[in-house]
Amino acid sequence: MLAYGRDCAPFLAMPISVMLRLLLAPGAALFLLSCGYIGEPLPPALHIPQRVTDLAVTEEGPEIVASFTLPTHTTEELLIKKPMTIELSIGREPVPFQQEAWESASKTFSVPGGQSAVIYKLPVPPEWIGRDVRTGVKVFGSNGRAAGWSNLVVLSVVEPLAPPTDLEAKAVPDGVQLTWRGAASRCRVYRRIGAAPAAVVAEAERPPWTDRATEYGTTYYYRVEAVRTGGDIRAASKPSAETQINPQDTFPPPVPTGVVAVASAGSVELLWDRSTASDLAGYRIYRAEGNGTYSRLAETGETPSYSDRKIEPGKTYRYAVSAFDRLGNESAMSPPATVSAQ
Repeated sequence: MLAYGRDCAPFLAMPISVMLRLLLAPGAALFLLSCGYIGEPLPPALHIPQRVTDLAVTEEGPEIVASFTLPTHTTEELLIKKPMTIELSIGREPVPFQQEAWESASKTFSVPGGQSAVIYKLPVPPEWIGRDVRTGVKVFGSNGRAAGWSNLVVLSVVEPLAPPTDLEAKAVPDGVQLTWRGAASRCRVYRRIGAAPAAVVAEAERPPWTDRATEYGTTYYYRVEAVRTGGDIRAASKPSAETQINPQDTFPPPVPTGVVAVASAGSVELLWDRSTASDLAGYRIYRAEGNGTYSRLAETGETPSYSDRKIEPGKTYRYAVSAFDRLGNESAMSPPATVSAQ
């Protein structure tokens, strides 16, 4: 038996007289070879969209947000070319769960399509707060047929979370520190650079929170939102207002520690602990006679020692050391080290 594929449907729908003339025309054999084959006739295509399998449901502020991806192929793996109809059903969870009871009591919404990634929002009814609700999606083809429910998602609805307020960012020695007010639960921190999308960089239990993965001279944009999770609770507030910062290095190295002054014949030898600052440029040594005022004596590189040979035997000297970085930021002076010259 000569069977024909679905691509031959326009040919088979022609009047018999037109079909015969085409079959007698040159090239008809090639058409038949490309269009038909030996075997049983194929049944007509059902054009039923595949089920949605990635439905996700969250609570964002005073709204329930459902997101999912529309199918691109039918259950027969044919590309969907005609518009689809989307219905979302959501209702309180029966205990014990019975699908028929849930379906009959659910609210159904017609969801606009138009793009593969669908996000649909609806206000949280007050009577759902403190309750579990179940959500499902059906996608119908142009012939009104559907493959069935998507994955069904349960959400425990809670009192809408208030967004954090008064978000501020400031540069600190180890990064950018954020503070905010108004959030009674932990917060999710978003950061973006330039026109790139914002990305989650942390969840902080309380402010302040410090972003240590920053660089001086780069502009960062931050926003935070309160979050509450656990079980089937997936709640977040609306985001705070965005704040921006371009941190600059105005922070000196730590104050040098462990300064020791040792008198020897014709000199005073100074030693101190090596600084751990990554941008250390060197040290400055200050000296005072007796109870006098300090004056700068010398400047060294990164070596934590200095030999003072400009001394007078019998005099008492006080020494202090500061550290400075490559931008010239200088620390405070260390506690004094006192010595009597020999």
